[in-house]
Amino acid sequence: MVNLSHLAPIFGTLGSIVSFIVFLSPLPTFYNIYKKKSSEGYQSIPYVVALFSALLTLYYALLKGNMIPVIIINAFGIFIETIYVGFYFFYASKKAKIQTMKFVLLFVGGGFGAIVLVVQFLFHGAIRAQIVGWICIVFSVGTFAAPLCILRKVIKTKSVEYMPFLLSAFLTLSAVMWFIYGLLLKDIVIYSPNILGFAFGVVQMVLYMMYKNHKDNMNVTKEQKLPELLQNHVIILDDEKKLPHLTEEQIIDIWKLGTLVYSEKLAAEVEKNKPKLQTVET
Repeated sequence: MVNLSHLAPIFGTLGSIVSFIVFLSPLPTFYNIYKKKSSEGYQSIPYVVALFSALLTLYYALLKGNMIPVIIINAFGIFIETIYVGFYFFYASKKAKIQTMKFVLLFVGGGFGAIVLVVQFLFHGAIRAQIVGWICIVFSVGTFAAPLCILRKVIKTKSVEYMPFLLSAFLTLSAVMWFIYGLLLKDIVIYSPNILGFAFGVVQMVLYMMYKNHKDNMNVTKEQKLPELLQNHVIILDDEKKLPHLTEEQIIDIWKLGTLVYSEKLAAEVEKNKPKLQTVET
């Protein structure tokens, strides 16, 4: 049987590059937080969980001692996720800050701290890596299974608004690279969870291709249902929800349209209450 373990560093490097991109994917989210000067509408738990995962995987790689790509990328992950959590905390409301601190204490202080203490003081030698490895597998499976709720929402709403295609693609590619890396090293802790990650990634991309045009179709349908009078006066906003520049003619048309719609509603209301008015006059 051909030994291909010498190819592991290549796939480890490729996996690190893709994971580096994935770690940087939340930057637009934090740019929005910076612009709004508020973390309202966003949750801190994904970044706290990612920080815990990076800490746990780095600890496992250090115990194994022969996984330089895993050590490097997870050290970077710890660095960037710590920045994310700190940035979120800075702009969060008082309630969100308290919640974030609870998550940090639960996952980092309680979870990771307890694992390190138990493993270091109660076990010795290679068994330490085995125990931490199985904890990594259980946690990784749970992390990869988390998108199930998103998949359910996509199927139910037939909308991919909360499932960006590029992120799904990079997560799938990352799972492939790390699966091959772990397989070449014959490390079940690395390759086994990524089988599930690859499967969920493919499902996400398939669903995206199925429903990517559904929102546009809904918008067209809604526009077709508008009264004929309104169809020629629909104003489409840009992606940043900014009001478009209107000419004087458009402003006059909008004013006329509003007046006409109000008059029709008023006439309908008068017609509806006409019997009551006639009764009062009698």
